[in-house]
Amino acid sequence: MAETDLASQVEEMGRRARRAARALALCSTDAKNAALQAMADAIEAAESEIVAANAEDLAAAPGYGLNAAAIDRLRLTPERILAMANGVREVALLPDPVGESIRAWSRPNGLKITKLRVPIGVVGIIYESRPNVTADAAVLCLKSGNACILRGGKESIHSNLAIAKALSAGAESAGLSPDVIQLVPFTDREGVRLLAQMDRYLDVIVPRGGHALIEAVVQHARMPVIKHYHGVCHVFVDRSADLGMAEKIVINAKCQRPGVCNAMETMLVHRDIAEKFLPMVAASLAAKGVELRGDHRTCEVLGSAVTPAKEEDWTAEYLDLILSIRVVDSLEEAVEHIENYGSHHTDSIVTADEASARKFLAAVDSATVLWNASTRFSDGGEFGFGAEIGISTDKLHARGPMGLEELTTYKYLVEGTGQVRG
Repeated sequence: MAETDLASQVEEMGRRARRAARALALCSTDAKNAALQAMADAIEAAESEIVAANAEDLAAAPGYGLNAAAIDRLRLTPERILAMANGVREVALLPDPVGESIRAWSRPNGLKITKLRVPIGVVGIIYESRPNVTADAAVLCLKSGNACILRGGKESIHSNLAIAKALSAGAESAGLSPDVIQLVPFTDREGVRLLAQMDRYLDVIVPRGGHALIEAVVQHARMPVIKHYHGVCHVFVDRSADLGMAEKIVINAKCQRPGVCNAMETMLVHRDIAEKFLPMVAASLAAKGVELRGDHRTCEVLGSAVTPAKEEDWTAEYLDLILSIRVVDSLEEAVEHIENYGSHHTDSIVTADEASARKFLAAVDSATVLWNASTRFSDGGEFGFGAEIGISTDKLHARGPMGLEELTTYKYLVEGTGQVRG
């Protein structure tokens, strides 16, 4: 498609989204929930169309170099489509953040001030992920009163279009504008730049994908960007840890789903327990097919069961069954390692010492910090947010799992009785 045609099409989508967002912001909670229920019904009704569209993506998947795990994540079965529809219904049951009074107070001059939660407006989301992200992103935006423009990856374009069509039709059947949910119908890379520069219509843009995608959005964006960057997550096994608990947490954090951003990539072990804990956990990790890369002290304990780690291993987001291991002398050294090499995403301590845990929780500057729990719990669904837009590694405006509240901003309402400023 010619660049001028792309630009005009994207701009028209932005224009329609802005108009739809203004109307959606005034909708009641009941109206939004009714639309969400209709959208869930529309997904179920469009099952055959979505499965057929997904078959086209699956047929093309080997040509994109997708491995078996990626193809499985791409696949939509009737059961997965039903789960997607039920996920929409679950969002309808969540509290509506829009209209919440965050704070209210009166001034000595009689002015009454209310800080009120309101929608952001139009949210652009660019993602390289499973097609169910289309539904997750759209319904969270709608519930929080935002119109959205979605741009998925080429590997799932047919599935995304079919899902977005059903969602838009469901919203329209409930009396909303179909333009509250729009999906860019092409995957040209130029589309990313055009969206990122459309600050006249987009209030914020959220890139969710690989490093190259996020860098491209940051480079071109003229509006705020909420980044979902690397997940270099750590588990620190302290000297007072229950080693059985620690082993379960480590195995879950690394192996339950190694290809996601909240999977553990580096394990830190206190020197006082290294000789006892490392052999037992290494055996369990090896049984799961995990490749181990360790510092010199880890190599001394585990011998041929581990290969020497390189400097780049400490900053690696493997997204695979690979784990780097380092033995540290103290909690302070563990925190320093996380600060130097981590990505401020999710980090956990396993310890029976509450004082050490509290120190770790306070000192580690990450979006989610856990005590005696797997890093895999850093997730919108596990936090009770329903679905999530993603996990932000920024500090402003949102941090960590992004749910409904993170898709809102606020404004001040000031009520007077004729006051003027002297």
